[in-house]
This record gives sequence, C-alpha cells and structure tokens, in this order.
Amino acid sequence: MAINLTKGQTIDLRKDNNDLDQITIGLGWKVREKKKKLLGGLFGGKDDAEFDLDAIAFLLDENGKVCDVGNEKLVGGDIVFFNSMKHPTGVVTHSGDERKGGTGASDDEQIIVKLTAMPAKYHSILFLVSIYKGIAQNQHFGQVESAYIRAVDGKGKEMARYSLNSESAYDGQCTMVFGEVYRRDGGWKFRALGDAHPYDSFVHLLKSYIQK
Repeated sequence: MAINLTKGQTIDLRKDNNDLDQITIGLGWKVREKKKKLLGGLFGGKDDAEFDLDAIAFLLDENGKVCDVGNEKLVGGDIVFFNSMKHPTGVVTHSGDERKGGTGASDDEQIIVKLTAMPAKYHSILFLVSIYKGIAQNQHFGQVESAYIRAVDGKGKEMARYSLNSESAYDGQCTMVFGEVYRRDGGWKFRALGDAHPYDSFVHLLKSYIQK
C-alpha cells in the first residue's frame, strides 16, 4: 500500500521491497472550473486561455547544483523538460507535454527515472511543475483544485504519494517544487516538498541551482 505523505515527510525507497531499476514519478492535477464572464464568453479573452502545466526535473550533484545546463536553449544538459525530454545518459525521460490536465485517472505527465543506473555524480533529482505563461494569463496554483506527485516502482507498485489541495497561500504562485528523490546511506529516499514560487518559468529557479 502506498504511503500518503505530508509536506516535508520523507520515506525510504527500499530495493528489497520495490523494483527500483526504473521508477515513474507521476504528476497529476485538476483545475477548478471557472465561471466565464459574459463578455469573455462572447468575445474570448483570458477566461478562454488554456491552463498548461509542465513537469520538469533537475539532476543535482552532491552540492545540490546543476552542473550542466546544456546549450542556450537548455537542451542536452541536466534539465529534463518538454523541450529536452531525455537526459544524455538515458537515465531520466519525460513522457511529453500534456496541455490540458485532469483528463482522466492516470497521471497527466510522467518522468521516468532509472535509479539503479544513475551515474554516481548525481545525488538527487528535483521535480517541479510550472504553469506556462501563468503570470500573463493570471493563472496560479490557487486555482488548481488538486494536484499530486507519486512514486511508482518498476512493476507498477505505487510506493508513495503527496497530494496538494488548493489553498489561498498558493494564490499568485505559478511554480511548485513538488518533491525530490535523493541518495542516502547507499539507497534512495523520496521527500515531499510542496514549495511554491511566483515565477511561471523554471528558468528563474534554475539560477539558484547553477554551479558557480
């Protein structure tokens, strides 16, 4: 049975109980339906804007830094996202951009991680979700009715889940650092984070993770 985590809680991903050769980090969300204003419904506008959430992964070294950002478009480095869907080592892969979310019971986006093949220089993988053009379209996590991150092992067994419900504290917050998988004592752990930020692009947060 999966463990339901609270913010800041950590669990062991035990290889004796789980298949850690390849785990899936699944992310899902449901946006609260908004009542359209009369003129917005007739003539379009921001009320009609697509609510597009994107999953991102940062691969971090022992100092918690991204060593390789890739080229000028952030492709080919230690950042996995919709424009760079597979890490050069092949150990982390993005499922692709799901532009609508909340379309069914399955995850809206997934990031596949081959834990046992992870090169030793990577000590953690950070998972984020950003609302594309959230600031311009006045979209934020306060409008997300529910969201979650879950860790599933190689045999499809859900090991842990962290659910996030809509809170007024998330108003104006367009990026969520949802969770992380990190090395500890020869094994791996999963931590629920739930740290919200006002930026609608992960690039703003990336600056604090770049090796100087």
